[in-house]
Amino acid sequence: MLRDTLYPEISPYTSGHIAVDDLHEIYWEESGNPKGMPIIFIHGGPGAGSSPASRRFFDPDYYRIIVFDQRGSGRSRPLGEVRNNTTPLLIQDIETLRRHLGLDQWHIFGGSWGSTLAIAYAEHHPDHCLSLILRGIFLCRPSEIDWFLYGMRTIFPEQWHEFNTFLPEGERHDLLKSYHTRLMNSDPEIHMPAALAWSKYEGACATLLPSEGTVNSFLDPVVALGLARMEAHYFSNNIFLPDNFLMDNIHKIRHIPTTIVQGRYDVVCPIVTASEVVEKWPEANYIIVPDAGHSAYDPPLCRELVKACERVKGTTV
Repeated sequence: MLRDTLYPEISPYTSGHIAVDDLHEIYWEESGNPKGMPIIFIHGGPGAGSSPASRRFFDPDYYRIIVFDQRGSGRSRPLGEVRNNTTPLLIQDIETLRRHLGLDQWHIFGGSWGSTLAIAYAEHHPDHCLSLILRGIFLCRPSEIDWFLYGMRTIFPEQWHEFNTFLPEGERHDLLKSYHTRLMNSDPEIHMPAALAWSKYEGACATLLPSEGTVNSFLDPVVALGLARMEAHYFSNNIFLPDNFLMDNIHKIRHIPTTIVQGRYDVVCPIVTASEVVEKWPEANYIIVPDAGHSAYDPPLCRELVKACERVKGTTV
């Protein structure tokens, strides 16, 4: 029988920082079995960073669990730094980490923006990917960004009203531009309230049922600053990739064994995107979770993600 609950909490057996240029150092850690099958956890956001719970989807006796924080996120340094911070550079950082750890291939696990970056990485480096486990598919296209900024009001009007009215009335005509201006301001008294408002909005919409714990986790200042500033940065710059790049290059990765786990009621990354991806990627094992939202820790979604990691164990030597 496949395990369907998170594994117990574990601590890393090694961790560190890698200087990836003159400005950025990315945090990385390993836990589980040092001689096990390597799997890398790619966190969401962009900018959300990883957490101790990120390790718990994976059997620590089988997997060599690799977790890292992307540029400007979590324990990477400097927090919230947008200079030298683009999708091609994030892809380059993953390759730097792979080589640093002496790995040829690994399994890839990513949700939300983590699915975006996982797909982008795989399209650039398919030969290094043993499999993909993707959750809450997000391609960061203009329609998806517009949905995040305005469309979620359809389902979460109270939360959107708070997000909207945080800004003075004269700044509400363009939410992304107005938040971006505030978030990039060097004064913490300006950027931190905006970061908390942005992050609270996302956290409040991330679960199928209200979750005070989820919202509180999004209000952690490190999470809020990294998440809000990086999302505004990437959303304002078309994620630094050509239009429709990820969808147009799916043909390059259709041969990679892939599981897509999608909450039916994911409001942050609506199921329509996953559906469009699967139309172009029919080989993917597509699992719709009928009673889940966006958060990987929604219990029904969490169970399917753990099961997906368990199934991968039987497909590799």
